[in-house]
Amino acid sequence: MPEPLRSIFAFIIVLGVLVFIHELGHYLAARWRGVHVEVFSIGFGKRIRAWTDRHGTEWRLSWLPLGGFVKLHGQEGPEDAAPEVRARWRPGQTFHDKPVRDRAIVVAAGPLANFLLAAVLFGGLYMTVGQPQPTTSIGTVVEGSAAQRAGLLPGDRLLSLDGAPITRFEEVQRHILPRAGQPVVIRLQRDGTEQEVTATPDAREAGATTTGVLGIAGGAVEFQRLNPLSALAAGTAQTWDVTVQTLAGLWQMIAGERGTEELGGPLRIAQISGQVAQLGVASLVSFMAILSVNLALINLFPIPVLDGGHLLFYAAEAIRGRPLPPRAIEYGFRAGFALLIALFVFATWNDLSSLGVVRWVSGFAG
Repeated sequence: MPEPLRSIFAFIIVLGVLVFIHELGHYLAARWRGVHVEVFSIGFGKRIRAWTDRHGTEWRLSWLPLGGFVKLHGQEGPEDAAPEVRARWRPGQTFHDKPVRDRAIVVAAGPLANFLLAAVLFGGLYMTVGQPQPTTSIGTVVEGSAAQRAGLLPGDRLLSLDGAPITRFEEVQRHILPRAGQPVVIRLQRDGTEQEVTATPDAREAGATTTGVLGIAGGAVEFQRLNPLSALAAGTAQTWDVTVQTLAGLWQMIAGERGTEELGGPLRIAQISGQVAQLGVASLVSFMAILSVNLALINLFPIPVLDGGHLLFYAAEAIRGRPLPPRAIEYGFRAGFALLIALFVFATWNDLSSLGVVRWVSGFAG
């Protein structure tokens, strides 16, 4: 399949699944809390297909696959609804009549569903493909390096350094870096037998710092299949790790420690989706899980219009004992919408720059 078509197709599948699960979270929570759902839509714009279930919910599939929405019964509130709309409300099934706790549950269920999806996807990979395991196997040995002089070979598995057991390749790096010119006793396993060699790391100057270099690179990643329970636990842990790393990266951008050019929008997601799809189903599923975590976090940001903004308003309502003034909510939504538009424009600019479109237009204009 040509790359543009593969990217578009993969993008539609990835985003469609993530949006469906997100909106399904809202839908199921609404049903649980007794709120009628009027519309469940995947995509925006003109409807491709629509049908109504026995509960009176209209399910839609629309042309523009850039999101979706769930329309809750009575979500707009009495002050914003026309008299003929209020006359059709089902008593006890309107969103605005529910306690603040129930409304918060319905809103928070969307991001929660994306977190759960990520854990399930990671767990499914660990059950089928296997979980990446830490290894100390050598993949390559640099010509003329300290490792080659000591007799290390590709395929050797390092067991200990100076008597200290190691299980990860990162531990090799930490041990070697401060030992430039110092002999290091390496215990390794080769062809099922253990032996010891001594290597003296070469010195490398990095500014005013001297570091030790052994001259080896890690080998291929090893995978271990897990049972369903262990896989789900490992998938949950991986979802937490991705969440922490994503928030840490975002904080580094805010603090100026990391460039904002890494922020991307739909174009970059489509491009990466196509590239990942070429690597196989497992890579695409892993990418989908990471993207699901990002979608959950974005929706939890305390920005009006997003789920996190609604939860912020509900928290204020719970503290005050009554909703915020309508004007405050209106101004909040206006500010949130403006911020989202600015972020979308910025992310799209980054996308176009990474794709070379901005450089091409500048060159063409010049």
